[in-house]
Amino acid sequence: MKFSPFLLMFSVFCTLGHAQTDERAAVIACIQQMFDGMRANDSVRIKAIMHPDAHLQTTLIDREGKPQLRSESISRFITSVGKPSPKMLDERIWSYDVRIDQNLATAWTEYTFFLGDQMSHCGVNAFQLMKTTEGWKIIHITDTRRKDNCITATPDYQKEIASFIEAWHRAAATADEEKFFGAMSADAVFLGTDATERWLTDAMRKDLQKAFEKDVAWDFKAKNRNVAVTADGRYAWWDEVLDTWMGPCRGSGVLEKSGLSWKIKQYNLALLVPNDKIQQVMKVIK
Repeated sequence: MKFSPFLLMFSVFCTLGHAQTDERAAVIACIQQMFDGMRANDSVRIKAIMHPDAHLQTTLIDREGKPQLRSESISRFITSVGKPSPKMLDERIWSYDVRIDQNLATAWTEYTFFLGDQMSHCGVNAFQLMKTTEGWKIIHITDTRRKDNCITATPDYQKEIASFIEAWHRAAATADEEKFFGAMSADAVFLGTDATERWLTDAMRKDLQKAFEKDVAWDFKAKNRNVAVTADGRYAWWDEVLDTWMGPCRGSGVLEKSGLSWKIKQYNLALLVPNDKIQQVMKVIK
């Protein structure tokens, strides 16, 4: 039996894809075991996923505004979290950005730390893990700590993104130049319905300055929106049908999380042409 190169390649990619997915799940499970152990004051459970040579560090800004780096021994950490605590040590993770190459993995996680029901601080953890003969082990953790702009509940990305997009459309409808272009990254690309309309943010702002001098730049009403978000919560993409002065259009875009807010990286506006009208349109544009 002969195997086509395409089928062989497809099989390899599928296998690698499943392997990466399985390894990502294993890395996340390892990290989650540490936090489950902290909640239960179970030092044995935590020690099981820590490499003996692991390092723990915190980078922070002190009260005088100076950057500081603090280190803690792994044995001291395990001993301290293993002691009974009057309040649960509850570190809640909101997202995982995992990257893997061979037996090395990194994970960037947003967190908020609670003592019982009271929020203590928040920040990010930067994990490094090594895959040993016994499975994944944590070899290094560096975290940041702050008390402002902390997440206190699981983000509702669908609602958050829908609100962001609606505010962006509303900014055009009210000719709010600062809010409209402020929602776009500096290197964002806006693709209009005309072949010449490929704008970077600054160029679009300059070319459409007169439109934003009016009470309304344009007023598009969105419906039938679909939103997808990456597992780490860093990127999202959406498509929507729009009622416009041109007739029905479809807008689609890409978002990137920038700090605590989203930024539009690309938006594509296309006129919707019914299939039974396409021949007429083709004649017009030839």
